[in-house]
Amino acid sequence: MSKQVEEKTSPADVSTNGNNNGNGNGKASIHKETQTEVNEPETALHESETLPEAELNVEENEESDEIAPKKKRSFPLMIVGAAAIVAIIGGLIYWLYARQYESTDDAFIEGDVVQISPKVSAYVAKVYVKGNQPVHKGDLLVELNAQDFEVRLEQAKAQLRNAQAQKNQSKANVDLTRKTTEASQFQARSNVQTAQTNVTQTKVASDAKQSQIRQAQSAVTTARANLAQTRTQIPQAQSNLELAQKEYNRRLALFNNGDISRQSLDQATTNLQTAQAQLDAARKQVDAAQSRVGEAQANVVTAQDNYRQSLAQVDLTQSQVNESTGRLQDAQAAPERLAVSETQVGTSEASIEQAEVAVHQAELDLSYTKIYAPEDGFVTRKTVEEGQLVQPGAPLMALSLSDEFWVVANFKETQLELMRVGQPVDIEVDAYPSETFHGKIESFQVGTGSRFSVLPAENATGNYVKVVQRVPVKITFDEKPDQVHLLAPGMSVEPSVKVR
Repeated sequence: MSKQVEEKTSPADVSTNGNNNGNGNGKASIHKETQTEVNEPETALHESETLPEAELNVEENEESDEIAPKKKRSFPLMIVGAAAIVAIIGGLIYWLYARQYESTDDAFIEGDVVQISPKVSAYVAKVYVKGNQPVHKGDLLVELNAQDFEVRLEQAKAQLRNAQAQKNQSKANVDLTRKTTEASQFQARSNVQTAQTNVTQTKVASDAKQSQIRQAQSAVTTARANLAQTRTQIPQAQSNLELAQKEYNRRLALFNNGDISRQSLDQATTNLQTAQAQLDAARKQVDAAQSRVGEAQANVVTAQDNYRQSLAQVDLTQSQVNESTGRLQDAQAAPERLAVSETQVGTSEASIEQAEVAVHQAELDLSYTKIYAPEDGFVTRKTVEEGQLVQPGAPLMALSLSDEFWVVANFKETQLELMRVGQPVDIEVDAYPSETFHGKIESFQVGTGSRFSVLPAENATGNYVKVVQRVPVKITFDEKPDQVHLLAPGMSVEPSVKVR
């Protein structure tokens, strides 16, 4: 027996499947008409059983398609959340680490710098060092012209010998007064007259020496005037030389072009040589005039020395007059004469001591003409040159000592709460970014930097604006710098103090 089964899918079922699936596989718009011919009852029954299983598979596919977009939307949120957690943990770790340190970039290396200055005024004869040169303690740095100081030393020695001679003479006078009494009166009168004559003669000689000083000073003035006059000849000679040179160049060009004769060129050559000779002669005259000025000045110094010696001679002869007068009076009274002679011995001893002090001072001044390095270090800020006239206290150079360096860090006052003396410090030098030096806090300055500035702030006047102040902190290195890493005063550093 034959049977025909006709099944039609309803439009409502098709539209529902299409809305749920939405996967473009064509299942949502199925309009299906199935015709099945069943020849046997068993075949029809088998087909009726397989239809619910197909509908179940379609529903499972629809549920899996709904879960997939939800998983795709939740994955980026998980990444953002994980990154936020990592950032929070990293920030917390950094905060826990950073709160242990206080640092500043307002810090510099400092060191001892010794100013080298002369103690006497003189011309520089020789400079033995150069800028940035390392020197050792006791090395000769600068030598000054010592001629004037040698003369002064000889004068002081001469005065010392004179004082010693006076002392010996005084002692002899004491012995003489003890041995002679009435018989020395006549000789004493004669000595008084002789001493007075000597005083008169020495005063005349002293006046003559003073006249020689004026003559020597006049000679200096004349020599300087001659020097100025000879110097005025040099510009004219230079101008003549330039004109002769231009004329020679002009005629040489004309001669090379064949416009003038050899004779005309030779004449220009002769004129050029003459002008050059005149310039050389003028310069030699200037040198000679300068030499005469120096000789005249030396004559002034010599005349002044002679005048001072003559004054000393006047004083000496005057003292001899007094001595002779005293002898005459003492001859009349032996006790008084003996007392005066003994007083003269004491005066002579005082003169000797004074002369010895003068000799010692002259020796010191002579020794000051050689300037030595007080400590080991490096020569910096060298300004002295040979031939320069230097004055006492004038800076010649600075000696940067190489024994010890430290760091002066200007921390804000708000950073000092937990900072203490002795705390370890990590020091980063800008010149050596790959190296880290170690040190410790040595001391705090008792006062802010602005308080000790040249113009401190006057907070009691005008409008007040609060500014965080900085306090200098001295930091020392644990180890001395090696030869590879040069540390010098003024270099920038960044210290970090471990406060927790």
